[in-house]
Amino acid sequence: MTELLYNPKIKPEHLARKAIVYLRQSSEKQVRQNKESQLLQYAMAERVRALGWQEVEIINNDLGSSAGLAAAQREGFERVLSSVALGEVGIVGSRELSRLSRTDKDWCRLLEVCQIFGTLIADEQQVYDLNNLDDQLVLGIKGTLSVVELKVLRQRMLAGQEAKARRGELFKRLPIGYARTCGCRGRAVRQERLWRFRHVGGADEVRVRRV
Repeated sequence: MTELLYNPKIKPEHLARKAIVYLRQSSEKQVRQNKESQLLQYAMAERVRALGWQEVEIINNDLGSSAGLAAAQREGFERVLSSVALGEVGIVGSRELSRLSRTDKDWCRLLEVCQIFGTLIADEQQVYDLNNLDDQLVLGIKGTLSVVELKVLRQRMLAGQEAKARRGELFKRLPIGYARTCGCRGRAVRQERLWRFRHVGGADEVRVRRV
């Protein structure tokens, strides 16, 4: 027996429309190194099918895209909003709701359009109906926690950078033409001449002078 039999929130009109499963990771580094997270997010499609949907669209355009403030517009997230607004979507699923949004603005946009067009939202544990007051409250709290969590992570990162700076160990990306020595703290050196490749091959020796 599937969960559909136990979940009165899922109606025939929801199942008549397609389901969307949204995937996101915050950086290209996560996409390359955290493959397990991708597999778990893709597995959300099977959960949606178990709920009764036959047509499931996976949107993974935003793998490697941040959802925080000042982030570039997310193509995949905009596709989700557009499809819901066209009345094509019965449910939007994501393994964790924080994948959908890390800002109040985007979260409110998603909740508003889903409520207007009667679209459900699902994570790995629950199905939410925006016309249900309790579900509205839960989603509001989860959205707030998602935004606050990102701010806490940023504060921790900045605190770590400040601590390294006080010890004289904070080194960020150097300008073009500079490099670091192999000392314990690293010292910048200026390249007075870069490699100049000739048409016939070979290169001049690079000389460096400590700054």
